Amino acid sequence: MKRFKSRRPHPALNRTEALNFRPAKNRHISEERIGDNEVVIAYPMTVKPWVSALLQRFGGRSEPVRTKKLQLDELGTSVWDMVDGQRSVREIVAVFAATHRLERKEAEVSVTHFLRMLGQRGLIGMR
Repeated sequence: MKRFKSRRPHPALNRTEALNFRPAKNRHISEERIGDNEVVIAYPMTVKPWVSALLQRFGGRSEPVRTKKLQLDELGTSVWDMVDGQRSVREIVAVFAATHRLERKEAEVSVTHFLRMLGQRGLIGMR
């Protein structure tokens, strides 16, 4: 009987540590401006390794790399433009709150949720 390796849980970050990270854009994406306030991000769609192995095993070829697109609205674009690998999440939240006249906590929740979504899609990484 084959045993699966258990993944070790990542140590939980506290709020201060999370806000000190510096998000950086993935180099394998492209972005296109639509007007002044919107961006369309094109990124490669990754195929799960087990799917690729299964295709190869049964004589199929691995799928060509397909791209997905994500269109950001004005608020998403304003955060996207601040992601440069130099600014911390804390700094991005502060600028976002001041620019859009939001309470600090409201801006923090919105920006961190958005950055988490970008990270899950592989569009950004954290330093």
